[in-house]
Amino acid sequence: MAAEKCHIMMFPWLAFGHMIPFLELSKKLAAKGISISYVSTPKNLQRLPPIPLNLETKIKLLEIPMPQVDGLPENCEATIDLQLEQIQYLKTAYDKLVKPFEQLLEKVKPDLILIDFAPYWIPEIAAKFGIPTAFFSVYTAATLAYLGPPAELKTGKSRPSVEDYIRPPNWIPFPSLVAHRPDYAPRMMRNTHFPDKSGVSSGQRAAKILEQCSFVAVRSCYEFEGEYIRLIQELYQRPVLPIGVLPPVSEERTSKSSIDSRWSRTFEWLDGQKQNSVVFVGFGSEYKMPIEQIHELAFALELCKLPFLWILRKPQAQGVDESLDLLPLGFANRTLDQGIVLVGWAPQLEILAHPAIGGCLFHSGWGTIVESLGYGHPLILLPMVADQGLNAKLLVEKEVGYEVPRNEDGSFSADMVAKSIRLVMVEPEGEKLRLNAAHMQSIFDNQESQEHYTNSFIEYLEKYNLLKGVKEA
Repeated sequence: MAAEKCHIMMFPWLAFGHMIPFLELSKKLAAKGISISYVSTPKNLQRLPPIPLNLETKIKLLEIPMPQVDGLPENCEATIDLQLEQIQYLKTAYDKLVKPFEQLLEKVKPDLILIDFAPYWIPEIAAKFGIPTAFFSVYTAATLAYLGPPAELKTGKSRPSVEDYIRPPNWIPFPSLVAHRPDYAPRMMRNTHFPDKSGVSSGQRAAKILEQCSFVAVRSCYEFEGEYIRLIQELYQRPVLPIGVLPPVSEERTSKSSIDSRWSRTFEWLDGQKQNSVVFVGFGSEYKMPIEQIHELAFALELCKLPFLWILRKPQAQGVDESLDLLPLGFANRTLDQGIVLVGWAPQLEILAHPAIGGCLFHSGWGTIVESLGYGHPLILLPMVADQGLNAKLLVEKEVGYEVPRNEDGSFSADMVAKSIRLVMVEPEGEKLRLNAAHMQSIFDNQESQEHYTNSFIEYLEKYNLLKGVKEA
């Protein structure tokens, strides 16, 4: 198959959990010969991983200026730069990109635009130029199924009470665990159906895009959640194309020998641990964990008596300067022979690849799920925000993860977390989880399968003349 003179524009939401999958899909398509215009704001483009040299001529990064609005701090262009309550102002600024985006389309005329859930105004602009749009979901199909069809996303009339959000909706016709925790359901209901400072709810944004797009692409695969993929096709009355889970390719799985020398102590420590004995702990780059939660996790790791490697992000506006300030008094000395805490960025993929890692305690972000199951690690789930709770329930449903029990208010105790870690890592009750997670490696680290999904995506575009230049070699 060859793809010549084909041009797709990518326009992700301003969060790295969205921008990175859009870039990964760009690379897959560019490797097939499709030209990509990847559009975002200047600061975000500067922070993306470098484009592989062999794809530089196929992927163009196009800047679109970031508008300034009241409530949005200066130089903040992504959710990672903001506190949770400030993200509504980022959406307000994003919606002011209508005119700059239209001006961009006057100069750059792609064959197709792949968009995220947020820019509900793009399909109408694209239609002026005769350009089709498609919704690319970085969420699981299970999350999309739980959220429901466009009519439900717009109004929420089928679920008028918070109680409706703590059980699977009636439009899921098969047994499912996918629903929100009671403590998180009110926030989810509010975020989905009630407009924020931007004047539009998240549900209204997604509904408008789904009603006007030509098709839906989803970062998933039939082997993992085929029943949910088929369901959302019914709910949306649109073609739904899984594009694979986008596992990291071999050149991104850097050997530890090529990692910066400052990580040598970490890998030497891992080399000294038994196979599958270390619990990896990380909560992503987005979540700003309160100091109280950091301390509870620290006590949990101490209590579990297992080796650990914890990548800890410094909380913002906490007035702490050193890593020791983040941790309970005496924790570092008490766990000197038990584990390592790394503050800030760390080479996560290379750590997950190490034979000593035996399980992951994390936030249930879809990107980290893909990476962790790509190495067959069983999962200890402690979801915090957004779709993470739904992802956790899906993993429990698939019997590859165990969700840490919570108190009624959503808080968790060190004892709860420690017991959950031990169950997944070493206890007999966790044996099935460990076996199932190991089996998932054949799905989540399957480049041959990913190649099939990429080819099927391009074949679909060709079949329906969405990319006039795609043709059989």
